[in-house]
Amino acid sequence: MDLRLLVVFVVPSVFVLGVLVDPTDGETDSPDVSALNVLYKSLNSPSQLTGWKSSGGDPCGKSWKGITCSGSSVTEINLSGLGLSGTLGYQLSSLASVTHFDLSKNNLHGDIPYQLPPSTAHINLAGNAFTGGIPYSISEMTDLETLKLANNQLNGQVSDMFGKLPNLSELDLSFNRFSGNLPESFRSLKGLKTLYLQNSQFSGSVAVLASLNLDNLNIQNNHFTGWIPDGFRNIGNFQAGGNSWSSSQPPPHYHLYDNDKDNRSSGAFDRKSSVLKGLAIGGSVVAVLLFVVAVLAIMKKKSATSVHYIDECGSQGRSFTPLVSHEKDFKSMGYSAAIDVNVLQRTTSLGLKSISSGRNSSFSENEFKVKFNSKRCTDPINASAMLLVDLQAATGGFSANRLLGEGSIGHVYKAKYADRKVLAVKKVDSTCIDFMEVISEISRLHHPNISELVGFCSESGYNLLVYEYERNGSLHDYLHLSDDFSKPLTWDTRVRIALGTARAVEYLHEVCSPFTIHKNIKSSNILLDIELNPHLSDCGLASFYEDPGKNLGLGYQPPEYSKPSDYTVKGDVYCFGVVMLELLTGRKPFDSTKPKAEQSLVRWATPQLHNIDALARMVDPALRGLYPPKSLSRLADVIALCVQPEPEFRPPMSEVVQALVLCVQRSSINKKMGGELSSSRRSDDSDYYY
Repeated sequence: MDLRLLVVFVVPSVFVLGVLVDPTDGETDSPDVSALNVLYKSLNSPSQLTGWKSSGGDPCGKSWKGITCSGSSVTEINLSGLGLSGTLGYQLSSLASVTHFDLSKNNLHGDIPYQLPPSTAHINLAGNAFTGGIPYSISEMTDLETLKLANNQLNGQVSDMFGKLPNLSELDLSFNRFSGNLPESFRSLKGLKTLYLQNSQFSGSVAVLASLNLDNLNIQNNHFTGWIPDGFRNIGNFQAGGNSWSSSQPPPHYHLYDNDKDNRSSGAFDRKSSVLKGLAIGGSVVAVLLFVVAVLAIMKKKSATSVHYIDECGSQGRSFTPLVSHEKDFKSMGYSAAIDVNVLQRTTSLGLKSISSGRNSSFSENEFKVKFNSKRCTDPINASAMLLVDLQAATGGFSANRLLGEGSIGHVYKAKYADRKVLAVKKVDSTCIDFMEVISEISRLHHPNISELVGFCSESGYNLLVYEYERNGSLHDYLHLSDDFSKPLTWDTRVRIALGTARAVEYLHEVCSPFTIHKNIKSSNILLDIELNPHLSDCGLASFYEDPGKNLGLGYQPPEYSKPSDYTVKGDVYCFGVVMLELLTGRKPFDSTKPKAEQSLVRWATPQLHNIDALARMVDPALRGLYPPKSLSRLADVIALCVQPEPEFRPPMSEVVQALVLCVQRSSINKKMGGELSSSRRSDDSDYYY
């Protein structure tokens, strides 16, 4: 009897407690809950999102609308076509398990957040009113399979961010306002099957798409020029109308689809067209005549040098000679990996004297403006606008322990994100300059040896520039801040750093239109990536340097400089010469610890550059004599020209580049014959100056 009573009273009590205390309450991971709370508020707390809350709650346990979970983790967000408005907030990176993210066909606006769910495989934000560009963080989403951003108001040039997305199979950027050339990293999308770029403002060549194995390609109604690659004939669904395809003869060795057979009015290829059959029959009739013409043409061309096709998205006919040991990297960026043999032969036959000859005929600054014109330097702003609150969180509120370094215009901080992305944030102190004009100036600069702007922020009195973080710090650190964790830079690496930096300065001086003076070239502004490739920083910030003599520091100031108006492109050449002296000797530009006659590096070194014995004694002892003498001698000759006291006798950077190519060749030949030190690397993960 007692047992029955116990059952009668205890069982109902347990049932009541089960009703009052939901065992699933608090089931969802707290970072997911917090991120969805922020998203809900950013969407203006819409009534359509039943179950959602602006604070707390249990999305997985309470079945919030559009949310799918696996265990306690949110895995899918599907809020398509709900008439939502507002923005996407700033905490999406906390949704670490989300694989499907779909907010298409709503009325969302503002920029797409820099941080998206890091493990997402499918992103669909099409059919909204987003502005700005594509967030660069997408470049790290290696699981991404589909990216749909069609029918928005996205603009600017698409950044080179697609090199590490092996799983991307569908990309839809159509019906936006994108402009400029297609990014070279499109070549890396080997798994891409569907690409929609129609109804935008893209321009230049489509050659970057030629090697892709696409099933669907729509590039209608843009501003593309040039020729349609021959490989496009194999695409099942291809549309290309509404562009400005060339009807002229293509360059030699350029395989193209016959434009006359392309029904460009409809934008589609008709492989079964009777026109093809007719042309085939007609071709056989005139075969004999064509054979005769071909023989004559071959005889005329036999002694001519082959002309290689230069992609229209390049610098209008100027071929760039990359670092010899990094051919593969430069090919992926759109630069020719072949050295111009004719140019090298001419330079070799004349020696370095050819550089100094005709110095008075060098380009003046006004001639630069007229002579050089590059599409790459006239692009609209394509860096992402970033939120102050995100940058404050990533830098720990700009805390001292995140400080990487400081310069003449501000401090640089290390920004760490939840997805392990690391960026460098330059906090600009000056407020007397139009910051958006500065952003526009920096955004037009695109070169593999220039630190490229990935984002910016101008809020609440803060002016912030966001760059990629280079773990190996600056060249100054490597040369002058020795420690137990780093090996000395080998000779081969030093020459490659000089050549890469020279390429960057050549780009600023002789390719950009209008040309750009750097005004702050020094070893602390040459950053080294994980492979020790150089990246020139502070490009486009010349407007901040009212007095270049002050920000350059001792040892870098050109001898002709007495007032700001004295500083010209020749001042940059001089400063670069000083950097090369640092690479050669391992010494600082000015060292007060040395005897007075040796404190100024240029004054001490210049008289010895043409003395073989003295030159050998000047070389950085850290090299332990491991360098090719001929390469050393050539580098010394180039340095002597760059640091000449008379600015009019300093060579233009294009000639400096050609001379340094020979140094690289000498170094490479020596390396093949006798070997050299292994590549220098940092061996720890410490923070280094940016």
